[in-house]
Amino acid sequence: MSIYEEIARQYPESKSAILPALRHAQETYGWLSREAFEEVADALDLTPAYCMSVASFYDMFHLEPVGTHTIEVCTNVCCGLVNAQPVLEAFESELGIRAGQTTDDGEITLRAVECLGGCSTPTIVAVDHVYKQSVTPDDVAKIVEDLRG
Repeated sequence: MSIYEEIARQYPESKSAILPALRHAQETYGWLSREAFEEVADALDLTPAYCMSVASFYDMFHLEPVGTHTIEVCTNVCCGLVNAQPVLEAFESELGIRAGQTTDDGEITLRAVECLGGCSTPTIVAVDHVYKQSVTPDDVAKIVEDLRG
């Protein structure tokens, strides 16, 4: 039995297991390739197209290869009103890439995301899924320096 079938057994119907199954596939492969969609679809008795349609709805899924590290800047309304654009631009300048790109060394992918759910302390930035609150453009160089170690 595959790990995806084990995940599906925890739900009343296999279709309900799609989000945790896709999450596991992404954690295993780093991103969701066509092969990953086929693997999940086969195990859950779904189509790869259905799996991709679900994954493409959520910011948390990567449909293209990403760097070793990810920096995600919330650009929703609350963060947008409190520095989101200047913070994103500071990351672009510091990294030498645009949102949606990965540094040439393959280390860091920068993403602008719709919402990270930290509306009470904008601007929220997720660095490898660890949230940083009230980020300002002045914080960006230190965040990148710490990430690069």
